[in-house]
Amino acid sequence: MTKLIVICGATATGKSGLALDLAMRLDSIILSADSRQVYREFNIGTAKPTEAEQKLVPHYLINICDPTDNMTVADYQEQAQALIASPPIIEHGDKQTNRQTDKKKIFPLVPSASCPPLFLVGGTGLYIRSITQGMKIPRVAPHKELRSQLESLGQMQLYAMLQQVDFIAAQKIHPHDLVRTLRALEVFYVTGRSISEQQGETPPNYQILQIGLDCDSAYLTQRIAQRTEKMIADGLVTEVEYLCKKYGADLPLLNTLGYQEIKQYLAGEISLDEAKELTVLHTRQFAKRQRTWFRAYPQIEWFDIENPDLLKEVWHSVEKFIYLP
Repeated sequence: MTKLIVICGATATGKSGLALDLAMRLDSIILSADSRQVYREFNIGTAKPTEAEQKLVPHYLINICDPTDNMTVADYQEQAQALIASPPIIEHGDKQTNRQTDKKKIFPLVPSASCPPLFLVGGTGLYIRSITQGMKIPRVAPHKELRSQLESLGQMQLYAMLQQVDFIAAQKIHPHDLVRTLRALEVFYVTGRSISEQQGETPPNYQILQIGLDCDSAYLTQRIAQRTEKMIADGLVTEVEYLCKKYGADLPLLNTLGYQEIKQYLAGEISLDEAKELTVLHTRQFAKRQRTWFRAYPQIEWFDIENPDLLKEVWHSVEKFIYLP
């Protein structure tokens, strides 16, 4: 039976690197759980796996839609569940020659299994929850015209309407949360059924190990700053300039972390140093929200990335999980 190893946590905690090491040792594959890496051409600013990394370990659920498409959580869940239910067959080439000697000591080689565990890796909490907890997601695409009509009524009236048509959902949504209020009303008016009636969870029947990576806030800020500098050095400015010319500066994806700040720099609104500072600030704020999200799930086993024995300790948990009956 399929086994799934989740590696999650805030941005810049080294999830991708750890997953790559483990997947190489197990001749496995990696499923991305990143809501921006699904889009083609958004590479540097999303810290997408490089071509070299993808040659070492097959990566899935990256580059699966165009930047102008709308990838919903339901779309992601459908594709991820299909891959987990029927994992791609990969050729077990001899990767041992590419492994560093010191890593061999940390990771005793495991004989290739007929069905090695799969890795689900990323920081998009909703993507991960949709898989690990089997969320039922109403398949209702955004309706711009309907949303525009509803928004014109104002949040107070919208929330009052939601209380009338879906009292259960209204109890879970803050009265000032326009986004979730709109979505709940949208689902109701499109399907004729409340969103709370259509939601729920059906946990998967396969075993899951959830590994969380974390560290001290100051150290994480340092890592975020270093990664921001690397992205600039790798050509993030050129990438944003190209994307703005091809898709227009008003493309929603260009208003996300890293891209928005560089877009402001290209427009002459701020200097490059200011763009870097803002990117670090906004990424740090985003990381804080990610940490809060993931900390709410007690099934996640946490590891400190500053621990010099991190790899050895993670491998110990993975090894125990692999050999569970």
